[in-house]
Amino acid sequence: MAVRDTFHEAVRNALVKEGWTITHDPLSLSFGGVDLYIDLGAEKMIAAEREGQRIAVEIKSFSGPSLVSDFHAALGQFLNYRLVLEAQDAARDLYLAVPLDAHAVFFSLPFAQAAIQRYQLRLLVYDGQKEEIVQWQS
Repeated sequence: MAVRDTFHEAVRNALVKEGWTITHDPLSLSFGGVDLYIDLGAEKMIAAEREGQRIAVEIKSFSGPSLVSDFHAALGQFLNYRLVLEAQDAARDLYLAVPLDAHAVFFSLPFAQAAIQRYQLRLLVYDGQKEEIVQWQS
């Protein structure tokens, strides 16, 4: 199993504050001889529909020496996780959790915006210090 990200608990707490129930920590999947672990699985009941919304969240801190390298690694993980979720749990939406500072510095660049659009990334922007979700970007 992978090592937890620096802001794992902060994102978990932020989701709970917004009314999400953490169902998996981590969400483990097996596919094609490979075991994968997405940081969190969560659901939120929507009273009007009597069904819940289910998500999987991969948390990243983007604290390495290169935001571009961190992005490459995160994108690869995201695409692989999405592949497996499409096969095993297609109703669950996958989000990449990114810190507010990395979102402001890197994810607003034209390169990052083009990648987000091309690869249909869903982002969850979080403030690790306040343990709050700042933005959901689908």
